[in-house]
Amino acid sequence: TGSQLREIFDKINNLLSGKSVQSGGRTVSVTQHPQGLDFVYYKLAEKFVNQGEEEIASHHEAAFPIAVVASGIWEIHPRVGDLILAHLHKKCPYSVPFYPAFKDGTPLEEYQRMLGYQVKDSKIEQQDNFLKRMSGMIRLYAAIIQLRWPYGNRQGTHPHGLNHGWRWLAQMLNMEPLADVTATLLFDFLEVCGNALMKQYQVQFWKMMLLIREDYFPRIEAITSSGQMGSLMRFKQFLEVKQFLQSSKLFSFPPFGICSISITRP
Repeated sequence: TGSQLREIFDKINNLLSGKSVQSGGRTVSVTQHPQGLDFVYYKLAEKFVNQGEEEIASHHEAAFPIAVVASGIWEIHPRVGDLILAHLHKKCPYSVPFYPAFKDGTPLEEYQRMLGYQVKDSKIEQQDNFLKRMSGMIRLYAAIIQLRWPYGNRQGTHPHGLNHGWRWLAQMLNMEPLADVTATLLFDFLEVCGNALMKQYQVQFWKMMLLIREDYFPRIEAITSSGQMGSLMRFKQFLEVKQFLQSSKLFSFPPFGICSISITRP
């Protein structure tokens, strides 16, 4: 709820501003150590990205309440935003977007990690789990770029706004698609911020959607095997509905304040 988010936001902001806050029954302050503030910046950014990878991956509706806090903190404390992007790009290279190329001599496990897979005891995680985590992080990013903290004195532009989402989408469409991954992440990204992009870019947005449907989707389809049809058909249905009805309501998530999901305090 809004009051819960304000409480979380204020606690984080106070901590980063050098004030003492209560945490785990103790009073803590970044001034207690010379590198205290840098450490908290790093761990807080890591926590936001972890929430994308874990909580948003399992509960898509959590994207907006988590993102609105992250966006608000980013606006006041830009270093946190820089580190959010760093953690995001490391864990999910597709958020750049970037598809790491295989180089001769690179161990397979190392390359799988570069692609974003978790490798434990030489075992690579299941594809479904990998896609679920990547989806959560892309949804977090798609929510952050369109939201601003509603309670502050907003001055200037969003520190990392929709123009970055437009750039991400354009760059994705200039890259050769990857089976399973591309269809999944384009769907996640557009489902979360398609409405905001449509409102800002209007005709250009619909031209982009037409390009995806008429040109890019067939290229994804051409490299998709029978075992990867789930993500492809979901994306196809999404594109058909959006193209024929062109209804902004179909893109919309609940507005800020409606979601009652709680988020773990960083």
